[in-house]
Amino acid sequence: MGDGATIAGHVLTGRTRISELGTWHDAASPQEVPSGVLRFDPRAVATPEARERLVAAVSAENRLRQGGPTPLLPVADLVTARGEVWLITSRRAMPSLADLLAEQGGGLDAGSAATILVETAQALLAVHAAGLTHGALHPGTVIVADDGSALLAERGLLEALRGEPVSAERDVAAWSALARGLAASWAHGDAATLMERAASTASTHGLGPARDTLLAGRDALPPGFTTRERLADAVRRWSSGPAATVPVPPAPTGAGEAVTLLDVPGGTASGAVAYDAARTSAPGQGGDVMMRFGPGVPPETTAAQIWRSGQGATAHTTVGQTGGPAPKARGRRKTAWAGTVLLAMLIALVILWLRQSPAADIAVSKVDVKAPKKVVRCDGTAEFVGVVTTNGEAGTISYMWIQSDAKKPLKPVQQRVASGTTSVNLPLHWKVTGPSSFRGTATLRVMSPTPSGKPLQDKASFNYKC
Repeated sequence: MGDGATIAGHVLTGRTRISELGTWHDAASPQEVPSGVLRFDPRAVATPEARERLVAAVSAENRLRQGGPTPLLPVADLVTARGEVWLITSRRAMPSLADLLAEQGGGLDAGSAATILVETAQALLAVHAAGLTHGALHPGTVIVADDGSALLAERGLLEALRGEPVSAERDVAAWSALARGLAASWAHGDAATLMERAASTASTHGLGPARDTLLAGRDALPPGFTTRERLADAVRRWSSGPAATVPVPPAPTGAGEAVTLLDVPGGTASGAVAYDAARTSAPGQGGDVMMRFGPGVPPETTAAQIWRSGQGATAHTTVGQTGGPAPKARGRRKTAWAGTVLLAMLIALVILWLRQSPAADIAVSKVDVKAPKKVVRCDGTAEFVGVVTTNGEAGTISYMWIQSDAKKPLKPVQQRVASGTTSVNLPLHWKVTGPSSFRGTATLRVMSPTPSGKPLQDKASFNYKC
């Protein structure tokens, strides 16, 4: 769906990016405020159980936000529109940290990385304190706002759609992996060592002590890193660049009417909530109609039936009517018209579903290991970076590092990769102590997934003198 399309009053502005859940769109709200719209992959919301879990996850996050501001990308609504399911956020969902890593590479510094890590650790602590988890923390779900602050996106959504419970420990492990990845991309020397120490602290003592480790080690970071200036500059450069878009499957056509799937506070006794004038247009004018249903709605309302059946039916109601029911003939005409529209949209959905090909699996095509060029001196650390090239699909990479001085290789590690990520950095920090002189070799071996099914590997060496 391209530039100019409208979902629940939010106009899509053309820039898109792919996530594990579907396609994110840059958008503008009815008040012309930048917003974000996520079009869920229809296969992800195909079952009633997945849709019910999705509503529960978004509702839980909204309850968390009612307790005060949280460092999460704020969700404005979850709607059905054009026969599909859409998540609407009240702030932009771009750029992600993955976007900046791809565009900026090493252009940002250790201070930027530390800022991201401190703020994401604080966000996860708030989420865990509420008895919730994130479930999919990686660079693609960390949004960098215009002021350089970090917001977590897609909290609980992947877990809800897959029906796989996620523990807080998994979030901590993901944060540790993020810390090591940023250390390899944006830091070196004492700053990289600080982030590695924070990652290890998170694994053994938790996110609070890990955050405190970063704050206590600020002497190893560039001065003024807490102002987020370099991150804000990076966002401005990214936003002023050409709008990177991705191919998006065509959506079913229709009037674009949207029905919310969330309970909205402030409804009347019957559960109906007043229309938002900015989102409502008169029938026949082609605008979006935002129809809300709050607490107290009977389980068999039109919205509930649409949601449980997964149909993109168009729902209708009468606005401002204070008299009795409409004449029966008029009601029959509306019923027949609604049935025709429902049938047409169901046929369109079936055609769309049949035309969509199954999602491809992630595959690793290349492994490249980079070693430090300078000689490592007494009690120093050799910083290796393994760059793994993939086909851009989402999935999990299984790999291990093998050091030439070790009797046994390190244990295999699982690295989750988001859709759209074609290059993954896997760091190794090889600490050497004592007087000696030798040449060490590190080998990165990726066990799966590879095109041939056989491991792919590469190696590099460094010199140590003391």
